[in-house]
Amino acid sequence: MRAPASSRSLRGPRNQLTVATVALVLGILVVVQIRAQSAGTGLDALSAPELTVLVANLNTRNDQLRAEIASTQSELDQLSAAQSRGDTSLGQLQADLVRVEAWAGLRPVIGPGVEITVSGRIPGAAVEDLINELHNAGAEAVAVGGIRLVPGSVVAGAPGQLSVADTPLTDPFQVDALGSSAALTGTLTRAGGMIAQFRATFPDVQLTVTPVDRISLPATKRNLVPGHGTPRL
Repeated sequence: MRAPASSRSLRGPRNQLTVATVALVLGILVVVQIRAQSAGTGLDALSAPELTVLVANLNTRNDQLRAEIASTQSELDQLSAAQSRGDTSLGQLQADLVRVEAWAGLRPVIGPGVEITVSGRIPGAAVEDLINELHNAGAEAVAVGGIRLVPGSVVAGAPGQLSVADTPLTDPFQVDALGSSAALTGTLTRAGGMIAQFRATFPDVQLTVTPVDRISLPATKRNLVPGHGTPRL
């Protein structure tokens, strides 16, 4: 007897290949589903020792993060302190520059000192001696006839024809010196001092020394920028 047509069709090579392909696809889907379910369990699949190791690693990482935060905060504090020191240093440098400019004659200055009124026929060289004596006694700034003296400023001329910085001096004229009033006055008026010497050498010249608590000296009008030299840094 011949087999039914349906049985022959199931046993045909093409039909067998189709069944195998379907079975393979079903097997792959089953495996994917099982892996997805296994992955979804997460920590549930870990044993107690594995969970202990995981927690220890997390604690170690947290400690590392805390250490990094502390280090970053320390760097921030150091930068803030450095910035503060920089501001302070800048302010100190600016204050020092103002003082240097003041005592160099580029800025007006105020403070205690002496006012010396000079009248009579006195030569310029004698006025220069008086100025040098004031500097030796500690004068920090000197003005003659309202003109601030700086390096290169000279009182010159014959008696009755004195000038400073190309400006004629009247008779009488005033010499202002900023410094310790007591020290400056004591140096000029002591026995054998400048006042005594002038009286002996120039009997017609009168010098009156007046100590003051506050004296104001102007800034120089001269250009003090060197024309040839440059600072060596």
